[in-house]
Amino acid sequence: MTAVTDEDQTDHTQDAVSEDEDGRPAEDEAVKSGDAVDLAEDEPEEPDDEHAREEDRTDSADSADSSDAWDDGLIARRVTDAAAAVETRGSGAQIAAPLAYDGPLRSRLDALRELVGLSRTRLDSRTLAEAGRVLDEAAARRRLSGQHTVVAIAGATGSGKSQLFNALAGVTISETGVRRPTTAAPIACSWSDGAASLIERLGIPPRLRRRPVQNAEMEAQLRGLVLVDLPDHDSAAVQHREHVDRILDLVDAVIWVVDPEKYADAMLHERYLRPMAGHAEVMFVVLNQTDRLPGEATEQVLDDLRRLLDEDGIALGEYGEPGATVLALSALTGDGVGELRETLGQFVTERGAPGRRISADVDAAAWRLRSVYATGRRTGLSEEARDEFAVQLADAVGATAAGEAAERAWLRNANRACGTPWLRLWRWHQDRLEPPTGRLPLRAPADEEVTARQRVEQAVRTVADRASAGLAPPWAQAVREAAARGSQGLPEALDELAARAGLPPGRPPRPGWWPAAVFAQASMTLLQVVGGLWLVGQIAGFMAPNLGVPVLLMVVGIIGGPLVEWSCRMAARGPARRYGTEAERRLREAAAGCGRARVLDPVAAELLRYREVREQYGRVLGVEAGVR
Repeated sequence: MTAVTDEDQTDHTQDAVSEDEDGRPAEDEAVKSGDAVDLAEDEPEEPDDEHAREEDRTDSADSADSSDAWDDGLIARRVTDAAAAVETRGSGAQIAAPLAYDGPLRSRLDALRELVGLSRTRLDSRTLAEAGRVLDEAAARRRLSGQHTVVAIAGATGSGKSQLFNALAGVTISETGVRRPTTAAPIACSWSDGAASLIERLGIPPRLRRRPVQNAEMEAQLRGLVLVDLPDHDSAAVQHREHVDRILDLVDAVIWVVDPEKYADAMLHERYLRPMAGHAEVMFVVLNQTDRLPGEATEQVLDDLRRLLDEDGIALGEYGEPGATVLALSALTGDGVGELRETLGQFVTERGAPGRRISADVDAAAWRLRSVYATGRRTGLSEEARDEFAVQLADAVGATAAGEAAERAWLRNANRACGTPWLRLWRWHQDRLEPPTGRLPLRAPADEEVTARQRVEQAVRTVADRASAGLAPPWAQAVREAAARGSQGLPEALDELAARAGLPPGRPPRPGWWPAAVFAQASMTLLQVVGGLWLVGQIAGFMAPNLGVPVLLMVVGIIGGPLVEWSCRMAARGPARRYGTEAERRLREAAAGCGRARVLDPVAAELLRYREVREQYGRVLGVEAGVR
């Protein structure tokens, strides 16, 4: 690299935005006057004047060193007009091949997109904001060049990051000095063509885009690298910190430059390094200004820096393991810069940084959603809870009472068919004469309705609480709301079912032995009547006296009638019980079906949706079996 005069360097490298005395950013005079030529485009309005200024600057460089033309790293000084048009104008621009994600990363991005889509109606937009941003940035990065790797150099005030930026470029591009902050706006330097769209994505204006010094070996080593010098992350100017935060979310990798005095700065570790611990594979941590450390102090500071990084959760790429690269160098003396350049060259040549960065972003987004999907508890509605809900609904609708009523109805029908006529007459007479006083008061229908409604509501609350147990608050709320919607009108529907599915219309069915029992009871009654008439005839003198036969007939009829009735009652207990059980079963099944359709199915749909998003979340994490 040729020597550079102070006058020329001042004329051609002061193109970053600095701050005026009031603290407001103002453009450098060189930039305002148009002396700094950018990567993107020349002014088309005044091509002749621009060309004249180009010749004047070239003549000035030639006067400084007549044996070799000086090159300050600006693209306009080293490329032809045709090459400049390729880099700067849309017509005829070189089109770089877009980035291609590998299969696992594509699968994870698809799962994250599906996860966000399934969760939009259940989670608020703030919860899904980071995942949505990752998807947008992944899609935007995929459309851009896959042949380039964008690496940002970040650091605190006075750490020497701009000096390192210039050392890697081989020419003074970014302004350095004792005034703080020196770098007021991000500056980009590209080692190959086709990176204009990537730099535009970073929001870096054309006047702050540069090319490194002409060096075939360096260009071959760093081909595809786009290096960005960021403002100080601890700058007093808010807009400087905003530049840093915005660009750090967009670059493929980052070089953190620390110095022996601020390498343990809490702001650096708590605000940046610790939150970005998952991005260790696309992170370099460079201890600069080692020329200020005596003896073995450099190794001691490096060891302490590694300890701090380990506490931050940052994996270190040592012993061939993936992780952050930690180096020590001096940008001022050049000691260690070659090693960093070689490491960067290998890093860029692999072309895997963009994919690893997106993968780390997906990991970070998934980790922020972990509390929503990975509760660590078993979720769902057990069969025991479903059965208990059905039992509670059956009790609310009175299934047991309906079965008992059906059994009593069957027995009453059997008694009417098989009982003695005299006993049935006596019971009818007693029912007509017996006053209503002394009986147990029946509960008013209104009270029964209120109690049944309360039982139904309690059953719905219980099953909703069990179904939502272990779910994240948004999904638990969705399950409870689904159960509440289903419970509306459920008591009325159960009442209608009780009237329709309880006792069947008409009389209960009669078994096959009833005709024989009725005939036997009629025979006993006939014997009593014949015997009685016979005795009356003897008393009246119409018939010859013979007490034995009529008395025997009457005794057989009197004893046989109740005996037949008792036998029929014993025989009727089994069929009556079965009839009542069947009536209770029908009502229970009807109540369970109504509760399932109105409450359990909507709740199961919400749980199925949650299970589906958990499976998608497992795919986002790269776990096939899902998460718990």
